[in-house]
Amino acid sequence: AFVAGADIQELARRDTRLGRIETRRRQEVYTRIEELPIPSIAAVNGWALGTGLELCLACSIRVASTTAKLGQPEVKLGITPGAGGTQRLPRLVGMGRAMEMVLTGEPVDAEQALGMGLVNRVVPPEKLMEEARKLAETITARPRLAIQYAKEAVLRHQDGSLAEGLAHESY
Repeated sequence: AFVAGADIQELARRDTRLGRIETRRRQEVYTRIEELPIPSIAAVNGWALGTGLELCLACSIRVASTTAKLGQPEVKLGITPGAGGTQRLPRLVGMGRAMEMVLTGEPVDAEQALGMGLVNRVVPPEKLMEEARKLAETITARPRLAIQYAKEAVLRHQDGSLAEGLAHESY
């Protein structure tokens, strides 16, 4: 598995206060990953569920093996996604697809994830790391500041107005 999600027994022992602390900690970590000045690439092999999918969502690019299954199964446990799933997922795949994943708790396979824009590429498991490395090498061959500023512009204005985004691009 990439990350099969939280430890269910540990979740059962949590009270509300501890749950909020852990959720905020994960949110902070994943936001740091998302806001890194360099791109991050998730290489997803096997299950990426719950917080595992939320980690993927924080990455700049996602490459999945044909065996990947991605989902937000939290509702099946009587809880909701808390490390960015309800916020990053709709921004990536659209409201309707995100609602279906979050409200049913059912995972999608790699081809479905590709079709909805959840992952960028799907490759056989034995080619996963090679493909992720090639992508990283392509990006690192580009001028570092251009990559950094382009990533920042995309992230900063994805929910803002077109005018604000265009103004940012012109700096």
